[in-house]
Amino acid sequence: MATIGEINHRITLQYKTIVMDSMGGRTETWNTAATVWAKKTPYRSDEAMQAMKETGILMINYRIRYRADVRASWRILDGNKYLAIIGPPIPVDLGPGRRFLDITAKEGQ
Repeated sequence: MATIGEINHRITLQYKTIVMDSMGGRTETWNTAATVWAKKTPYRSDEAMQAMKETGILMINYRIRYRADVRASWRILDGNKYLAIIGPPIPVDLGPGRRFLDITAKEGQ
């Protein structure tokens, strides 16, 4: 559940575009889809081996007001950190006029 007072964290939703140049090269850029308010709930922290060293992975759930355009291929910019969306956003209906979207993301992309 999320009350208006809990949706107090500003995030930016971004999507990737790929542009082909005349030589057949690809350039990937991230574009801003929207800057929205969210309820941020860290819910899991794991450790993993990456490049022969241990790194921490933080999983965060963001609850935003419902939007139909958010995709699993997008990412979230939270302050100065980029988080990969991991899985399809989940619509949450809490009654008339109270529709939200739960987005799970992890640090490191």
